[in-house]
Order: sequence, then structure tokens, then C-alpha cells
Amino acid sequence: MPFQFEDFVLDPERRELRRADTLVALEPQVFDLLLYLVRNRERVVTRDNMLDAIWNGRVVSESTLTSRINAARRAVGDSGEEQRLIRTVARKGVRFVGAITELSGAAGPTAAATAGLPLPDRPAIAVLPFTNMSGEAEQDYFSDGISEDIITALSKLRWFFVIARNSSFIYKGRTVHLREVAEQLGVRYVVEGSVRKDGDRVRITAQLNDVATGSHLWAERYDRKLADVFAVQDEITEAIVAAIEPQLYAAENFRAQRKPPDSMDAWDLLMRALSHYWRVTRQDHVVAQALLEKAIALDPNYGKALGLLGTSYMFAAHMGWMEMASAISVAERAARAAIRADDEDAWAHNALGHVNLFARRFDDSLAEFETALRLNPNFALAQGYHGLALGYCGRWRDADEAARRAIRLSPRDPYAPVYFGIAAYARFLGSDYEEAIRLAQEALRQRSDFVGAHRVLTAAAAMAGHGEVASVALKELRRAQPNVSLAWIAEFMPIRLAADREHYLEGFRRAGLS
Repeated sequence: MPFQFEDFVLDPERRELRRADTLVALEPQVFDLLLYLVRNRERVVTRDNMLDAIWNGRVVSESTLTSRINAARRAVGDSGEEQRLIRTVARKGVRFVGAITELSGAAGPTAAATAGLPLPDRPAIAVLPFTNMSGEAEQDYFSDGISEDIITALSKLRWFFVIARNSSFIYKGRTVHLREVAEQLGVRYVVEGSVRKDGDRVRITAQLNDVATGSHLWAERYDRKLADVFAVQDEITEAIVAAIEPQLYAAENFRAQRKPPDSMDAWDLLMRALSHYWRVTRQDHVVAQALLEKAIALDPNYGKALGLLGTSYMFAAHMGWMEMASAISVAERAARAAIRADDEDAWAHNALGHVNLFARRFDDSLAEFETALRLNPNFALAQGYHGLALGYCGRWRDADEAARRAIRLSPRDPYAPVYFGIAAYARFLGSDYEEAIRLAQEALRQRSDFVGAHRVLTAAAAMAGHGEVASVALKELRRAQPNVSLAWIAEFMPIRLAADREHYLEGFRRAGLS
């Protein structure tokens, strides 16, 4: 039953908050918190009540809880100073104090079915129910399950606004133009697909559409044997979400590039920065950092920009492009500010994982990458860098597995060369020099200026006795990183175990590095 207060309508069934005829963009957790406060408006809700109801009893920091309460206030035009609707009761908890009218289902807002909605402040995406092409109604559970799992997984990408299941599923069984869907739900992107089951095999197709331009951004077909229905469902969901994410970033960057420079907002600047970040060159990281600084100047608490800024600084230092100590100082401030802004943003924990790794806080680094992956299991970048941290900690088998998982998650990822380089380093540690050479060469085939791959190729070729390959690789390494030396590698590459460090240095010595 929808709840009306002032000029707002909160609709639990549609999972929507509207102000007059305008849809208010809300993260799922903030929506849940606001709904919980409204439903329990007759009493003061304690911190423990909120943790049990919204976080399923999981302990979260005070800053996280405060940020969600503040977000709920902002959504309804309230503030911590005014507390017109959501009031803090000192040392007790929080209570919704606005006058509520409960509407009948019919009296709830129906504009979503008939009128266009404005786009939220973040890129919005809807996942339509996948079409069951099997001709068997009892197979609907599988096609619906795929769609629902994609919605859930995409919701973990906190940079995007994902339409709730109940709203997108009103189109099930209907023939409707994608532009109409986009207008009614207020989205720019729509995912659609189909499922066809034949005996013990299933074919799933999926497509990502930019409705604003009428273009198809990505499409893929998956053929699987149905030995375990739920395992297949999980595998396909993971593959689709991991493929969609970089396509969304690319589309948003393309849109931002068409804007005049003086009209770009913080999101536009972030997307432009991300496109440069992916290119792994020194100049591109300089440009990315400048764009991120502009975004942060517009919004000093912009956690997404802060997290990416911290990650960029650490990558630049790792490549030898800037002094390590100053990079750690700047990156740590940015990463911790990102976590204060939103400690459930996987990018923020990924940034702090980088900082801790190069500050040689190895266990803390692994913990941050694991937190990032718990928050978003399909986060290929964190998966890859978790592999790097594992490698530097001497766990080369785990490192190799993590890097290859990143490649499987996102095979068309612009950062794939880095994942190949991480896998190459892992195989080097395991003394599998031929595989290390193959992986490093694949990284360089994709990105010929990637410093990390030049390093591994140099050391692995030398250890394998391929003197000519090692000599050419060292020449290319010196061109890509002029300051490289045995002393630099020993001091600035955070290799935890002395034996692993000496193993790597020996490869460079044999190649002729001094």
C-alpha cells in the first residue's frame, strides 16, 4: 500500500519514491531504510533495529548508517538541521514524524505506466524479463530467475541506478517498444534477452541497448548444458553483468565527450577520467587525475571520484611514473575519504587495498580487496588486483587463479592486459617461465606500452635462457620506465618474501639490468 506524506508518495510495491510526478532516485538500501522508518513511524527506531531490518544483522560503521539516514533525508527534502520528517532522538534512535496517509492500491501513482519520467542523476538501467522461448510455461522460473539475478547483481554496481524488479516485470509477456519502456521507467539503458531450452541444453541471449541513441552496445549468446540449473543461472548472470559494466562506462564516456567542457558535471568528469584510466599510459593517468580533481572540486565528498583518484595514483607509482611515498600519501587520503563517503562502495575499498599493498600493510590490503569483492563479486578490477596482492604476498597459485578469474569475468575489459600481466608474474613466481612469457606477450599484444608486462617478460625470458628475447624486452622496459633499476625494484615493488624478491631480481640481473 503506497504511503503519502507532503507531496511525496512512497510505493513499496513499485519500490518508488515520487515527488508530485517526478521519480526520486534512491539507492535500494536507502529506499529500504526510508520504507522501514515510515512503516514504524509510531515508535523510535534504534540503531540495532535498523541493522537487523536493513543489513540483516550485519555490523556496519556509524558513518555508513549516518550516510544512509542523511540520504533518506535528502530524498524527502529534509536535513539533519531541520529534521522536518526524519527526527533523531538523542541516545535513542530515529523516528519518522511526518503525517502519513495510506493510499489504496488504485490510488497509488499510475503515471509510470503512462507518462515519461525524467532520468535520475545516475545512469539508469532496466532489465526486462527474459523471454521464455521454450514453449513451456513451467520454464518461466528459469528465464525469470536469470532476469532477477541480473537486476540484483547490477544493483551492486553502486554507480548505476537500477530499476527494481517489480517495475520492470510489468512488461512481462507484452510487446512494447524499448523507447516506450525507457520513457515510462526513466532509464537510458535497457537489457533484454531470451532463454530457449531444448532437452538438457539451454541457449541464452542477452543484449544491452542505449535507448537514447537507438544503438545496441553489446550482445552475446551463451550455450550451456543444464547439468545444474542454478549453477548455470549463476554462471550466466556473472558473465552478463561483468560484460555489461565496461560497456556502460564506455557509453557514458561517449555521451560526456559530446558535452561542452563547461557543462560537464561531476559524473561526466568521472566517466571521462575512467576512459583515460583504462588506457594504462603515463599521460592518460595524468589526464585522468586532473579530471578527477575537477570532479572532486565540484563535489568534495564524491566517493566515486575519490576512490578512482587513489587507485590512479597507486598505479602510476607502481609503474615508476611518480615518487612512491607522495603517491601513497595522496592516495590514502583519497581512499579513506571515499570510504567515509560510502563504505559500501567496492571502488573505495579497492583503492584502499592498493594503498595498503604498496605501504606494505599486506594483510590489510588483502582484507580490503576481499571486502570489495564481497560488496561486488563481479568486480573484475578488484579481482585482478586481489591477484596482484596475493602474488606479492607469495601466494602465486592463488594469484594466478584470481587473475584468470578477472579475465574470465571480463574478457573484453580494457584492463585485461593488466590481468594478463598479473597472471604472468604469478607464473614467474612458480618458475613456469614459458607460461609467464606467453602471458606477458599476450598483455603486450593488447597494450604494447604496459610497463608491468615488460618487466615480467624481461625477467622470465632471462630465467628461461632466452637471451635475445630478454635483451629486447629489457630495451623496451627501459623505454617504458627509464628509471628502472635493480635498486628501484628492490625498494618499490612490495614483494613480501625475501626469496621471491631475490628470484625476481635474479631474472633482471641475467637480463643485464644493473
